[in-house]
Amino acid sequence: MKTPEEQNIINNYKTLNIKNMNTQITIDKMEHLKLKGMKQAYQAIVTMPTQEQPSIHQFIARLIEAEEQSRLNKKTEMYLKLSKLRYNVVLEEINCSTDRNFTKDDLLELADCTFIKRAENILITGATGCGKSYLACALGRQACSFGNRVLYFGMIRLLEKISQSKLDGTYMNLLNHIEKTALIIIDDFGVHPLDPISRLTLLQILEDRYGKKSIIITSQLPVGKWYEYIGDSTIADAIMDRLTGSATRIELEGDTLRKKSKK
Repeated sequence: MKTPEEQNIINNYKTLNIKNMNTQITIDKMEHLKLKGMKQAYQAIVTMPTQEQPSIHQFIARLIEAEEQSRLNKKTEMYLKLSKLRYNVVLEEINCSTDRNFTKDDLLELADCTFIKRAENILITGATGCGKSYLACALGRQACSFGNRVLYFGMIRLLEKISQSKLDGTYMNLLNHIEKTALIIIDDFGVHPLDPISRLTLLQILEDRYGKKSIIITSQLPVGKWYEYIGDSTIADAIMDRLTGSATRIELEGDTLRKKSKK
């Protein structure tokens, strides 16, 4: 015959064991349903002292918020991987100053990525090594974090991809892929001559995106010299009209950042 105290201990043990079993079942179901964020939040909350645990409404709200954030993080990681950005850099690492002709206020105006919703372009020019590609990639990364698909192309690689797609019959697939992407970055515009096919392809890309999607272009050449670089006056007019019609121009100044980095 057990004493009341012994029976009470046994009952508490059974209650705790059942609670732990139910908790593990819930965790297993969340794992099965691939609710990673919700599972992690649930595990954290149930290990808290009972008096510190949130109310049922707060509990549910935390689970939903955790799952939402987890899915956003997962989507961002996927978009970053697919974007093939040249540099892994965030906006906080961008060097802003009046000497560079690019201030913190200028950066903040772009940080919310609403220029993508407005289908506006960003044209970044400046001398080699002044941070054009860094800024473009930081904006690309920021765009990914807001749930936008991004594609980065170095100018030479883009021209190679165009030529190859013409040869292997994937040209239209390439154009369609670019058209569906919220933000395109073309880095080092002007470093390689354009042939007739490249000019027409660039015009088609801009035509597909005009008023609907955004593009960021970096170049050592001032915008005024892009006509000469494009080469064909008729096509150049059409390209520049679509590029500059609704665009923010950033003309970076100052010494090369690569020299400072080495020092």
